[in-house]
Amino acid sequence: MLHIVNKSPLERPALDACLRIAEPGAILLIEDAVYAAARGGKAAARLAEATKRHKVYVLLPDAEARAVADRLIEGVTTVDYGGFVDLVAEHENCQSWL
Repeated sequence: MLHIVNKSPLERPALDACLRIAEPGAILLIEDAVYAAARGGKAAARLAEATKRHKVYVLLPDAEARAVADRLIEGVTTVDYGGFVDLVAEHENCQSWL
């Protein structure tokens, strides 16, 4: 399953809920959720731990727009819009965390 999170971890508990109950799979951070993948951020340690159970992706255009693309934690893979589409096509199910 592909889990798509779009809210900042400082704004909503969507990422924490996802990390707490999601089965191992893939997590894609888009929009303000990309802040969670920034080194030194409040959610960085939790997300780094999650990379042991999940493949974690960040939408690169969103990370660039929020000036965190050059500070992503280890274990996070960036994807462009085409990669986003590929992830959706590769996974039978997608869950959006609002």
